[in-house]
Amino acid sequence: MGHHFELHKDIELTATPEQVWAAIATGPGLDSWFMGRNNVEPREGGRSSLTMAGHTDEATVTAWEPGKRFAIRSESGPEGTFNAIEYLIEGRDQGATVLRLVQSGVLGDNWETEYEAMNAGWDMYLKTLAAYLAHFPGHSGAPVAAFRPEAGTPDQVWAAVAGALGINGPVTQGQRAQLTVDGLPPIDGVVDLAGLPTYLGVRTNNGLYRFLHSGTERGNVLVLGHHIFAPDQDLTHAEQAWQNWVSTLPIG
Repeated sequence: MGHHFELHKDIELTATPEQVWAAIATGPGLDSWFMGRNNVEPREGGRSSLTMAGHTDEATVTAWEPGKRFAIRSESGPEGTFNAIEYLIEGRDQGATVLRLVQSGVLGDNWETEYEAMNAGWDMYLKTLAAYLAHFPGHSGAPVAAFRPEAGTPDQVWAAVAGALGINGPVTQGQRAQLTVDGLPPIDGVVDLAGLPTYLGVRTNNGLYRFLHSGTERGNVLVLGHHIFAPDQDLTHAEQAWQNWVSTLPIG
């Protein structure tokens, strides 16, 4: 039997309502901070899609009020499960904007684990949205994803990731992070998200690099969800290089 849920998140962003709208209601905008590759048909009743790991989820645009309100809803599944997301934009003085997010719907049998994952995931994605708008305004990022199922426990995975980034001791915001991935330019930046045991983020001059652990109940998957703003990077090559890196990262 399905379980109804509703999740609320608010964040204040250093951006205009028009900039926030472009980030949440267009494919290139969503690609710059959210998961997967996105497309949005710009009208109420239009279609939106999110493609990740070879799978595409589709939804219908249920609200289209540019600069104010954007919402989508998936089709109902066999057991009545569905997912709906609504964004509300509220302009503030001095170029700031408050974004209010409501995610609701019906989850399946393992709803508690799904809800906890969504709750933590939105914290990471909304902070990534803030970083995108603050550091890469007016630019579109390209998403690069890689996955390693059954990577290890959170402690094992984060010890390996932190070590690869040259971080010793507890991970904290502002720490310098450096990483070499075969076939890619060296990464040199700072930790801008320290949400262990769930996520870790590094910001460089041309990218937002995100590392996410799914949790033990969801298969101990190490997920990489990066956003690259370097215009000359071969994204197919970059994605393969990151997949090779995460697959061979010594863990445990």
